[in-house]
Amino acid sequence: MLTVAEKSARKFAKETPLGRTRRARKIHRVLAEVYPNAKCELDFETPFQLLIATVLSAQTTDIRVNSVTPSLFAAFPDAHALAVANLVEVEEHIRSTGFYRAKARNIVKLANELVDEYDGEVPNKLDKLVKLAGVGRKTANVVLGNAFDTPGLTVDTHMGRLARRFGWTEETDPVKAEHEIAALFPRRDLTMLSHRVIFHGRRICHSRKPACGACPLSALCPSFGIGELDPEKARAMLRFEMAPLATPAEEAASEDGQ
Repeated sequence: MLTVAEKSARKFAKETPLGRTRRARKIHRVLAEVYPNAKCELDFETPFQLLIATVLSAQTTDIRVNSVTPSLFAAFPDAHALAVANLVEVEEHIRSTGFYRAKARNIVKLANELVDEYDGEVPNKLDKLVKLAGVGRKTANVVLGNAFDTPGLTVDTHMGRLARRFGWTEETDPVKAEHEIAALFPRRDLTMLSHRVIFHGRRICHSRKPACGACPLSALCPSFGIGELDPEKARAMLRFEMAPLATPAEEAASEDGQ
């Protein structure tokens, strides 16, 4: 007898490219209803702040980054200030984010590049952003989509994991995955698609054991059944604002465990 997960995989095994596109867009519509307040979870006020915060978010959580950026930006509010900063002082501000020495070197170098090449302003073009220290396509798309309203797809660990579970791509390379996923959606939807999928990955579709029994995408997901199917047990696994009686401390601990 087939398991639930095997039945789900078989259900979509012969899906046509058109069927996959239609299903992907239906998934996005459901996610838009489930997460009406989805947004970038990094705190920022300027493109410079978002760029630095996104670079710092590598190998750590948005919550952790948001805990250090207020003091960092109070000390170094713009590229000109950060470019001449004492490296040890920068390290102390960001120590808790992990890999703080390398990150400090990167953001100070990045600030110098912004000053030297763009008079301290953050460029609003992908090809220019990805040439900056510590900036790849993921970071560039975050900045473009959230600071400049230029649609872009953020392929982080959550997006990559969920896109493969949804059958949108089999690629593990982020750039190749980005192109395959983006081809399924109107370009105007890419920024919000990123936020909604990432929200879903953080709240329901966890990496080790997704809460399948509480997932609104059960009928649309080829991977339904790989996680917890019991509805009550699955609901107990939900995180952040969806978690049953979660305290702020528990939410933070949950995010740190991602």
